[in-house]
Order: sequence, then structure tokens, then C-alpha cells
Amino acid sequence: MMKPITTALACLALLAFVSSAEAASGKLTLYTSMLEADANHTVQAFEKANPGVTMSWTRGGSTEILNRLRAEYAAGGAQADVVLLADALSLEALKADHRLMPDPDAPVGSLAKALYDPDLTYFGTKIITTGIAYNTGAPMKPASWKDLLKPEAKGRVTLPSPLYSGAASLFLAAMKAQPGFGLDYFEKLKANGAVATKANGAVLTAVAGGEKLYGIIVDYMPLREALKGAPVAFAFPVEGVSTITEPVAILSGTKNAEAAKAFVSFVLSRAGQELALEEGFYPADSSLGPPKGFPSLKGVKLLGFDGAKALKDVQSNNMAFADLFGG
Repeated sequence: MMKPITTALACLALLAFVSSAEAASGKLTLYTSMLEADANHTVQAFEKANPGVTMSWTRGGSTEILNRLRAEYAAGGAQADVVLLADALSLEALKADHRLMPDPDAPVGSLAKALYDPDLTYFGTKIITTGIAYNTGAPMKPASWKDLLKPEAKGRVTLPSPLYSGAASLFLAAMKAQPGFGLDYFEKLKANGAVATKANGAVLTAVAGGEKLYGIIVDYMPLREALKGAPVAFAFPVEGVSTITEPVAILSGTKNAEAAKAFVSFVLSRAGQELALEEGFYPADSSLGPPKGFPSLKGVKLLGFDGAKALKDVQSNNMAFADLFGG
């Protein structure tokens, strides 16, 4: 008796999947801060898995995308259906303005709870940490955030500015909340001669070129360059690392909710997470392991993130950073 029941259940599951796939049709618009090649790769894979959907996309920095959305809302409504931006802080801003549609059907079973909004309005698709890049010719191999305060690092450290980088903004918020660090840590960095630059890419250029020996930076940049032979290495400090997750979300004004939900489900699915792995990122689904040539995140401490508090404090944090390092 069990076999017919099992077969019937399998058929029902298949029918439900087919019905869901058939429901995903029409046009869908994505606004994203992903790298152009990664965005194109993701959209093509989604369209192949959902042949009834035609997807268009627009790329820009997270701040640029948020400003574009604000202008569109002021003019009558957003042109996008879904967003996939660099950091949870951007999604918290949209959530605070009631611009996100909850998706209780999103497949979050493979994600750690810290990687998605408990109200199910946005969902992390990757794990991108901020740690320390160092030139392989540097006299010290850093293992702690406090190593950047040592005499060996004096005048040799650079870091991205939270005025331009979402990852840097989250790093500042996370470090401010850590016992023994706070804003005082950034004051000590400044006193030890650290300088700020606009973005993570400029940090990588300075460290790889030897202009600076140490840099605070997102992991994938130095790890990818090291695989190509660049004289850089990356360290996960023992106290922990802040994390951006490139979250995806559905905008509340979407004209195609079914296709939008299908896109969220796709990027969180096994196939979507394998795409992130192929693109050279740590996937949100940790069961897949790291990208080829990347170290495992096993044993790496991920610092907590209070999105609502970070959003509330972002202006004061930015002003404090600008007072120390300039705008």
C-alpha cells in the first residue's frame, strides 16, 4: 500500500512544481549592484529555468539604485519588480519605507537565520566578509584587527569609506558594536596613519602595488587576485568579520509577483547557489563549500548585524568617520 501512496505524493509534488513554473511568465525587471558579468549570468540562467519569463535588468551601485527608486516612487511608482543589492542595510532602508513585499514561500531551509530578514522581506544570496588583505612582502602577517594598530603597520594601512561603500558601512557598524573596539578602534587606526579611500577596489590596488601593505577589504577581491598570482593574501581576523550578503527582495509594487517570487526562489535554490559558487563567491548555502581556491569559512567568526540599528545610526556613523578620515 505504501508504494502507490508514495507515487501519488510524488506526482502531486511534480504537478505543484509544474503549476508554479507555468505561473512564472511575463516580464520581470531587476535592479542590481551585482557585477555586470554576474548579473548577466544570473539572468540568463533564470530565464533558462523559467522560459515563460523575459527579464530585463539595470545595474548600478547600491546608493545609486536606492536614489533611482526614490525618484521613481516620487514620480508614481518603481519600474523594477525585484532588487538584488550589495548589503542588508540598503534593504533595511527599503523595508523601513514599506517598499518590500514579504515572501513567506521563499526557500530559506539551507540558510542560517542570520542571513535573512526574520520578517521574510529580504534574503541573503552570498556570504562576503570584510577582513584584512596584506602584501605578501609585508613584514607582519595580520591575524587580529589589533595588528593594524602595531608599529609595523604605521602609515601602511588603507580602508574603504562608508560614505561610498556599503560593505564599509556595515564593517563600521559591526565594529562599533564589538566590546573592546567601538569608534575608538577607528580613532586608533587614524592615529597609526591609516588612510581612507573611496572603495574596496582602490584598497586592493594600493596593497597589491605595495603603496600600502595592509588593507581592510571584502574577501573575494584579494582572494581572486591571489589565485592569478598577485602578491596579496587575505586574513580572517580572530575577533570575527562583518558580512554582506547581497540580499534579494521583491518590491511591494511589483506588477508580476509570481515571476518575482520565482526569481527569489531561483537564486536561493541549489542551482542558484551553485551559480554564486561559479562566480567566485561564498554561497549563502554553506553546504556547498567555498569557491575553488578559496579557504573554508569553517571556524571563521561572523560578527552579528542589527540592521534596524545600523540604519538608524548610519548618518552619525558616516559623520564620525568623515571627521576622522575626511569625506
